[in-house]
This record gives sequence, structure tokens and C-alpha cells, in this order.
Amino acid sequence: MSHKQLKVKYIQPVDLVQYAGASGDFNPVHTVPEVAQKSGHPQPIAHGMYVMGLVSKALEAWYPEGKLAKFQVRFLSPTYSGEELIVTETMITKTELDDLHGTIQVTDAHQQVKLNGSFELKGGKEHD
Repeated sequence: MSHKQLKVKYIQPVDLVQYAGASGDFNPVHTVPEVAQKSGHPQPIAHGMYVMGLVSKALEAWYPEGKLAKFQVRFLSPTYSGEELIVTETMITKTELDDLHGTIQVTDAHQQVKLNGSFELKGGKEHD
């Protein structure tokens, strides 16, 4: 069983604005601090798909030959602008065909869990 961890990045306001433009999701709770605060949040909330994309980038870095076949997540708490995210992976099984089945977790720098999930990679040999 392997255990990998990667500090992804600090989520910056410009990241959320750029993602809003790319995704077409212009809900101001993601980009406007005053709207987020009126909704009970201290900062704008990162788009869930943006956070999933960061996880996907981590998997690609760890397993560059793998093709993501399944990716399921459950969001447990919001991710805010200004937070640093840490992606942790624990490999569960590896098949004879080098397919990988694993779990993934995203936390912030204070170890608050943001996301739990699972993945399946086809042909996922580890990067040396």
C-alpha cells in the first residue's frame, strides 16, 4: 500500500475568477467576498469542480501513464479563497494489468477535511 501527499496550492481569488470564466459558473458566492459573507462564509467558496480538478492534477503527477476511469467524491466542507490544499492518496489495490483503485482526501493546512473520494486508474504505473 502506498501513501502519497501533495500540497497543491493556495487558492487565490484570481483562480476562482478564471475558473468561473472557463466553466461559465458566475455565481457571485465564488468570486465576490461581500456576497460570500452575506451567505455566511468568510471568503468566496471555490467551485467543487475546481477542487476536483486539482485532485485530478495530483493523480496525473503521481501516475502520468494512468487514465482516470472512475472518480467519485463527497464534499465535506467548503474550500475558501486563501486556503492551501493538501491532497492525500492511499492506494488500495493494484491489478495484474496495472490498474489502480484508491482513496483520496483533500484537507486544508489545519487538517480540516474538504473532500473524500475514490478513484480508478487504468494502466496507472507510478512515476519514479
